Amino acid sequence: QVQLVESGGGLAQPGGSLRLSCAASGIFFSASTMGWYRQAPGKERELVASITSGDTTTYADSVKGRFTISRDNTKTTVYLQMSSLKPEDTAVYYCKSTFLRDYWGQGTQVTVSS
Repeated sequence: QVQLVESGGGLAQPGGSLRLSCAASGIFFSASTMGWYRQAPGKERELVASITSGDTTTYADSVKGRFTISRDNTKTTVYLQMSSLKPEDTAVYYCKSTFLRDYWGQGTQVTVSS
């Protein structure tokens, strides 16, 4: 049974930080490309960051220099360190794994507001 469980979301002030985690089970984690996506109300889901099995990373232009994606294959967990948060980062953040097919987590809410 595949499970991707996100955690670490919540309320942050502008300029603050949050660290999201996505714990995976039931997948070939070390061979998977892992990604973080987000969806704001009324908007389409968009890629935030991804990391391949070889640790190549990709970032959306809007988060470059502020967010860092990383993975720990021993813990089958992918992280998203978010810093210098802005109100426009407010969204539901989803974890996705890709290896032969895609799997999605249930999402975690991130709200950036003073």
